[in-house]
Amino acid sequence: MFVNFFLELRQAKVPVSIKEYLALMEGMDKGVSDFSVDDFYYLARAILVKDERNLDKFDKVFGNVFKGLENPVGEGTQAEIPEEWLRKLAEKLLTEEEKKQIESMGGWEKLMETLKKRLEEQQKRHQGGSKWIGTAGTSPFGAFGFNPEGVRIGQDKGREGRAVKVWDKREYKNLDDTVEIGTRNIKIALRRLRKFAREGAEVELDMPDTIRSTARNAGYLDIKMVPERRNKVKLLILFDIGGSMDAHIRVCEELFSAARSEFKHLEFFYFHNCLYEKLWKDNRRRHVDTFSTAQMLHTYPPDYKILFVGDASMSPYEIAYPGGSVEHWNEESGQTWIQRVSDTYRSMVWLNPVPERHWSYTPSIQLLQQLSSNRMFPLTLGGLDSAMKELNK
Repeated sequence: MFVNFFLELRQAKVPVSIKEYLALMEGMDKGVSDFSVDDFYYLARAILVKDERNLDKFDKVFGNVFKGLENPVGEGTQAEIPEEWLRKLAEKLLTEEEKKQIESMGGWEKLMETLKKRLEEQQKRHQGGSKWIGTAGTSPFGAFGFNPEGVRIGQDKGREGRAVKVWDKREYKNLDDTVEIGTRNIKIALRRLRKFAREGAEVELDMPDTIRSTARNAGYLDIKMVPERRNKVKLLILFDIGGSMDAHIRVCEELFSAARSEFKHLEFFYFHNCLYEKLWKDNRRRHVDTFSTAQMLHTYPPDYKILFVGDASMSPYEIAYPGGSVEHWNEESGQTWIQRVSDTYRSMVWLNPVPERHWSYTPSIQLLQQLSSNRMFPLTLGGLDSAMKELNK
C-alpha cells in the first residue's frame, strides 16, 4: 500500500524522492503516527510535500489510496457555539410573542443555560423529530433535515441552500494556479487586457536602433538596448470560494492559472458568497489570517482593474442586510462593501460561471448585477472577451 502511495504521488507529478519515502518508513517504524490516520496524513505531508502548490495533489492521491480507512472509534470533534450567535439568531427568527415567553422563562441567560443542559443531556445520535440536535428531522438545528430557516451543524456541505447560520469549521481549498489550461482561448481572451510599456533597466537588444546607429557610425557596431516590454495592467481578482462554487472549481482554476501567466501585476483574494469586511489569501488559514477589505481599498490604488469571480447565488439577505452572512455576524451589509469597491475602482466587472439563461431565476444574481452596474458577464469565452473589453474602456 505504501509503495503504491509513493508511485501514485509520482504519477500525479508530486516531486517525491526515494530518500523521502525511506524517511516516511522510518517514521512509521518508530511509531511517530501510531495507528491514527490523521497523524499518518500529517506525517506523510510534512515529509513528502516541499511546495504548498502540491498540497491539493497530495490530498487527492492520499484520499484515493487510503480510501475507507477510519480513525479508531471514540475520537471526535468538539466545538463551542458562540453565545453571541445564539442571541443574534434568536432575535432574528423569534416572534415577539416567543421573545416574551423566553423572558417569562427567566430571560436569555436562562435560555443559554437550558441549551447547554440539553447539549449535555443528548449523549447519542438523534435522527428525526423537531427537538433535539440531530439529522433528518425538522428541528432548526442539525444536519440532513429540512427547515425553512435553520442552522446547519455537522454537515460537510449545503443541500437546500437555506441555512441561516453554519456552526462548523468549514475548510476550503486554495485554487491551484498551476492547472493546465483546457483551451488556449482563455489566454487569448485575457490578452485583450493589455497595455504595454518599456520601463526599468535596459536589458533587451533594440535591433532596429542598433542597425541604424551602426550604419550612421560608418559600420562600427553601436549596440542599443531598451527596457523589457511588459504589460502595465494591474489586475485584482476576488474569488468566491466554497459552497455552491465547488461545482465551478475547474473553470476557476483554469482562469486563475491563465491570469497568473498573463499579468505581471496580479493580486488576488478569496471571499465567501458576498464581499464583507474581511478577505483572505489562504483558505487553510482563513479563520486566523485575514486581510481587511478597507485595507485593500487603501493598499491598491484606483488604477487597478477589479475582477469578481462568483456565482452570486445566495440568499438576498446576505447582500442587503447587516448580519446576513451565513458564517459570521457582519456589521455592515455586503452591498455596502461592493458599493465601496465600485466607487474606488472605475474598472470593475463580475464573471459568473452560472449560465446566463438562469440568471433571471435567482434574485441575488439580479441584485449583484445591479450593484455592478450591469457589468456582470458569464464565465464563458464570449463573456470573458466582453469583460476584457469593458475593463479596457
